[in-house]
Amino acid sequence: MKEKRHVFYFGKDGAEGAHLSKELLGGKGRGLAEMTALGLPVPPGFTISTEVCEMYYEQGRRIPDEVREEVEQALKRLEDEMGAKLGDAANPLLVSVRSGAAVSMPGMMDTILNLGLNDEAVEGLSRKTDNPRMAWDAYRRLIQMFGDVVLTVDKRKFDAALDEVKKKYSLEWDTDLTVDHLKELVERYKEIVKAETGKPFPQNAWDQLWAAIEAVFGSWNNERAIMYRKINDIRGLKGTAVNVQAMVFGNFGETSGTGVCFTRNPSTGENEFYGEFLLNAQGEDVVAGIRTPQPITALKEIMPEVYEQLVSFKDKLEKHYRDMQDIEFTIQEGRLFFLQTRTGKRTAVAAIKIAVDMVNEGLIDEKEAVLRVEADKITNLLLPRFDAADKKRAAAEKRLIAKGLPASPGAAVGEVVFSADDAVKEAEAGKKVILVREETSPEDVMGMHVSEGILTAQGGMTSHAAVVARGMGRCCVAGCSGISIDYEAEKFVTDGGVTVKKGDIISLDGSAGEVFLGEIKTVPPSIGGEFAVFMEWVDSFRDLGVRMNAETPHDVENGLRFGAEGIGLARTEHMFFDAERIPIVRKMILSDTEEERRAALDELLPMQKRDFVEIFRLMDGKAVTIRTLDPPLHEFLPKSEEQIEELASDMGLPLEEVKA
Repeated sequence: MKEKRHVFYFGKDGAEGAHLSKELLGGKGRGLAEMTALGLPVPPGFTISTEVCEMYYEQGRRIPDEVREEVEQALKRLEDEMGAKLGDAANPLLVSVRSGAAVSMPGMMDTILNLGLNDEAVEGLSRKTDNPRMAWDAYRRLIQMFGDVVLTVDKRKFDAALDEVKKKYSLEWDTDLTVDHLKELVERYKEIVKAETGKPFPQNAWDQLWAAIEAVFGSWNNERAIMYRKINDIRGLKGTAVNVQAMVFGNFGETSGTGVCFTRNPSTGENEFYGEFLLNAQGEDVVAGIRTPQPITALKEIMPEVYEQLVSFKDKLEKHYRDMQDIEFTIQEGRLFFLQTRTGKRTAVAAIKIAVDMVNEGLIDEKEAVLRVEADKITNLLLPRFDAADKKRAAAEKRLIAKGLPASPGAAVGEVVFSADDAVKEAEAGKKVILVREETSPEDVMGMHVSEGILTAQGGMTSHAAVVARGMGRCCVAGCSGISIDYEAEKFVTDGGVTVKKGDIISLDGSAGEVFLGEIKTVPPSIGGEFAVFMEWVDSFRDLGVRMNAETPHDVENGLRFGAEGIGLARTEHMFFDAERIPIVRKMILSDTEEERRAALDELLPMQKRDFVEIFRLMDGKAVTIRTLDPPLHEFLPKSEEQIEELASDMGLPLEEVKA
């Protein structure tokens, strides 16, 4: 019986995993195998399957012996193809060790580059390449990444050492560091590792490799990866694959570089080559923001042959996958190499445009176009959203000050207020406001209603703020634990030390859970252009009718505007969340006699009648389903001590009785 394989090689003789699924190889491993099979210039390497990650945890965070044997065989094959040896003092092979789950999780798991360098190999690499600066730059990067990812040394300590060396020699950019500067930095980095771990930086290249592989498997269950899977509802995966690949060097000099590009614009969906690159850099430099990248089109002037080759291959990849691709590449001394391709993430606007354009181009049919666009992206298009270019500028200016949960989609801009009363007062004065609360309660509903968006420090995706905001069609970022609210001083302070006071303008992205300082331009929702075409296709394939949940005339008008065919559920209790009606409901809840209860209900009845008359008028004979009563009475009651005292005073009841 043939033994089951866990390691799959890709190189000059083809790719062993080209026919295998991304569930086994991970998205990155599958992409590397397919690009190799398509004849693209891909540095050789091998992929350790996602099943090994599952085995690693089942065996108490240990790599099985049979997998170790397969890795050793694959590494020997890589050494033979590259004509170099891992850890060799004269002719060292350097590799990258990168994660890759079946579902793209950008930045959530770990990567180590330049693995295989030590005090002897760095000298050998200097002689072999005749580029000492590149060799020592690679060594300092390895110590920093390995120290951070594998040895869990605080990355800020390495950053501080780098800043100290640059300041000492009056250098502005990392690329200004000379060989001597880099040697000094390497020594500082090694001292940090020893001080923090009690052990010297590992000099054995095989020890580095095994530790790096285990660290990548370990990153599958790091806090940020777990949270990302939870937020994006990613389930049922075995784990991450590990990709070990021969290094190519974008930091070889001005004829080298690295970049990320998209076959179409991921913000707008336009069929234009989009991306950025940096000369004399390695991959993490592009996303780290240490230098400002150049637009991909500038490469046409700097390296025209490389640019034409890149355009040709990106077109080939898009036609092969029949979808927009997100591509990572490196240029080493004028030679182009591909390190990754994956289906590119895109905005809701871009998703619709790309789907429609690809149908028109004959790449996909209408049914596939409909299946490609996620339902929540349609929701986002029915709400205000940020102008993509303006949001990008805000991010570049580092105005992103906090992140929470994407509790209710859309975009909102307004002045900060800290109470529902202030929200109402400022809104009546013609101002747009953002209501900021620790968490919301029924008292806040009127303030929520008049606000452009809601930001809470506590609560989750099913919190009062989230549920009510979604029902109102209001943007909401909930559970933003990175802010501390001071109601008395009317301000909040972020973990990064930014203070935002009442009246300051902030912008909320409810689809991403992001909080920006200052105003970002918004784009109103509309059904037209590609969106209208797309929705016609949706209508042609659907079997079910579409009705809305709505309890107020305002909600009904919105639903009809976007094509709802009826009301699937009118929740009568939601009619009482208005600020005028909540006190009456509370009288009913706290009444002692039937007469008192009936008196409260008699006050509510004409209000509710008016709502239903208007709703039926608007629906004009369309179906309306009414849930007569599902009373979650706790939702109508106050939560804070201050609110309870106010209620007791309004009703003329003893405080203890109201609390009871």
